Amino acid sequence: MSGVETKELTTLEEVKIYSDPYRLKILNVLGRMGRAATVKEVADKIGDVPAKVHYHMKKLERIGLVKMVSTKEINGIIAKYYEPFAGSIKINHEKNESEPIVKELMRSETHKLLAELFDQNRDFFFKQMSLQHKTESMLTTTSLFMTDDEANDLYKKVDELLKPYKKMRENEDCHKYEFFATNVRHYDENL
Repeated sequence: MSGVETKELTTLEEVKIYSDPYRLKILNVLGRMGRAATVKEVADKIGDVPAKVHYHMKKLERIGLVKMVSTKEINGIIAKYYEPFAGSIKINHEKNESEPIVKELMRSETHKLLAELFDQNRDFFFKQMSLQHKTESMLTTTSLFMTDDEANDLYKKVDELLKPYKKMRENEDCHKYEFFATNVRHYDENL
């Protein structure tokens, strides 16, 4: 199995940039497009002005969650094409943040991020279920028992398994499915 690239966010600033709901929307739109896209294209999909998207795109670019992959001159204007980071994103609360107040702020931002990701996925799930056309949906939860190394290995395997399906493939009868997962280690062994 080839290695899955991981972006580790270690500072409060990085977590705040990532946890912003508007920036999560930008990453979501870029991911769904399945190709490099301009700020204007993303703004059109979101239904907002390019200047606002550009501001947030630059913040994401600064922490490596999007990157400019090419440019093209269109009517005398240089269009910049961006792609989202394709690997896994890890938030490391312990690294470089030894002050208790900073750790608590990191926890708070991580909580905000998880809540936003959950809300976006929940809303999408229920929106699809309410549509008149046929939808297929599955909801599952299960407890797994493994060592930390086994849990990390499983996450890498799942990420590698999902990689071929993360971009829309042209000229194929593909349907969009949303996959949302979290992993939490229980420290209370009685749970």
